[in-house]
Amino acid sequence: MRNRIAPRSGTAFELRKGQRLRVTDPQGEQVSDMLAFSMADVRENLSSGRSLDYASKLFLSTGDVLYSNRSRPMLEIVEDTVGRHDFLLTPCSADTFRIIYGDDSPHHGCQGNFERALAPYGITADDIPVAFNIFMNVAIDGESGAIAVKPPRSRAGDHIAFVALMDLVVALTACSAPQSNNGSFKPIDWEIL
Repeated sequence: MRNRIAPRSGTAFELRKGQRLRVTDPQGEQVSDMLAFSMADVRENLSSGRSLDYASKLFLSTGDVLYSNRSRPMLEIVEDTVGRHDFLLTPCSADTFRIIYGDDSPHHGCQGNFERALAPYGITADDIPVAFNIFMNVAIDGESGAIAVKPPRSRAGDHIAFVALMDLVVALTACSAPQSNNGSFKPIDWEIL
């Protein structure tokens, strides 16, 4: 069954070992931040540093594994119609909107959506790591290290699919940052296969 995340909101759910999760961009150019935590111990969570280190590259796609902070495989990417995702930038937050966009009354962002969705699992704000930012297009200058957030390369119907390598609590958002989504906010679809 396909589920829809409304623009600028989020959800959390359980994903069992061996199940597949497909995340789809139904309208195009919409980022979805994703977190994963071990169901056995939520202190074990998705690790950008470990995953990028073990893959020896910045852009992960089909065949790559996402590791935990304890160096255990959590998810493997098994399908990817876009091929460009970000694993460097933190979930957007009220502070993101205040500092980067100059908002006086900022939205709570993906950070706030994660906090709300993950609270029933005992996961707090300080437990939220860097997210795997599905469809987010971050350009990196190889000489200076400068980064620039570009419009997502995803088009309507593009998707990425993962297989769970352990029992997980997964959280997803329909990202709230204007720069990440080419200036507009759209839904994200997900389904467990």
